[in-house]
Amino acid sequence: MAATQTPPAPPAEAEADAPAEVSEASQMTRIEKLAALLTMLGTDGAVPILKNLAEDEVEAISVAMAKCNIISKNLQDEILREFTDVAQRARTSIVGGVDYTKSALEGSVGRIRASSILSRVSPSRTPVAAMQHIADMDARQIFNLTKHEQPQTVALIISYLSPEKSADLFTMMRPDTREQVIERLATLSTIPVEVVETIVAVLNRKAGGECSRPLNQTGGLKTAARMLNSLDKNVTKSILFALDERNPELSQSIRQKMFTFEDLTNLDVPALQKVLREVEMRDLAVALKTASDQLRNKLLGCISKRAAETVAEESQFMGALKLRDIEASQMKIIEVVRRLESEGELEVNIGKKGD
Repeated sequence: MAATQTPPAPPAEAEADAPAEVSEASQMTRIEKLAALLTMLGTDGAVPILKNLAEDEVEAISVAMAKCNIISKNLQDEILREFTDVAQRARTSIVGGVDYTKSALEGSVGRIRASSILSRVSPSRTPVAAMQHIADMDARQIFNLTKHEQPQTVALIISYLSPEKSADLFTMMRPDTREQVIERLATLSTIPVEVVETIVAVLNRKAGGECSRPLNQTGGLKTAARMLNSLDKNVTKSILFALDERNPELSQSIRQKMFTFEDLTNLDVPALQKVLREVEMRDLAVALKTASDQLRNKLLGCISKRAAETVAEESQFMGALKLRDIEASQMKIIEVVRRLESEGELEVNIGKKGD
């Protein structure tokens, strides 16, 4: 029983027996430990975890996993002990609560990763929950509440709204305000919970409400693109034209998100035939490597039977390709679509209101 009450004793004895031995895990970074843990869990265990991580985190962990060779039994035991200890303390501690869990997670996976995990498992203290009362208002109420706020603040609020409500809100803004908000929205990153809570507290006092139900923040290029796709086509063109002058690189990035390769399924057969007449068949074969079955069948159905057979065979037998090469070929086809649209030869409507 005494041994159970003093768990640090066995490691101390081990150090006394072998003072020169250094723990393998103590020399590893947190990313390396997590990579080793995911390797130990196998594909079935690692995939669900990786799906919940940010792209830069997945990239860092993937690099570390690729460097993992043989993980010794001792190292496996050390890593499992460390992660299990954090989990057990979070589950059984009398202190408990968000603050304790934050402390325990920070000790294991670092401050940034701990914050990311807490934002998913503790909705009562996340910015998405804080924004609920405002998100429940109609577009006119939100406009009246935010019309004197800075574009960055308006962009933050819009990142929590549905595309439809955001589009309604945009139609109420002055053109110059719309352009600034779109630019801020496209470059919006994850905002710390404390900052969001401060902003929302001020706005909620103006609106006279509180919040409860969780939402999802969706700022960034995809949100800006989805927003513009929901607006009237002329309004969208006006915003993008102004953004071309202010920030051409950002404007181009938004355009790329507005129309993707898979969106070709929304074009009718005559339009696709017009596009494919200006596309190299090798580019089509490469582009189809990651296409959905629906898009593949539709595109191949727009060319002659003989050409379709040639393209399908070439796509199948060219083997594995780098993703960037596939995306480059897809982008060539998208550029043809954009050019034909700008020349008035093609009508592209991806969920725009009034079209």
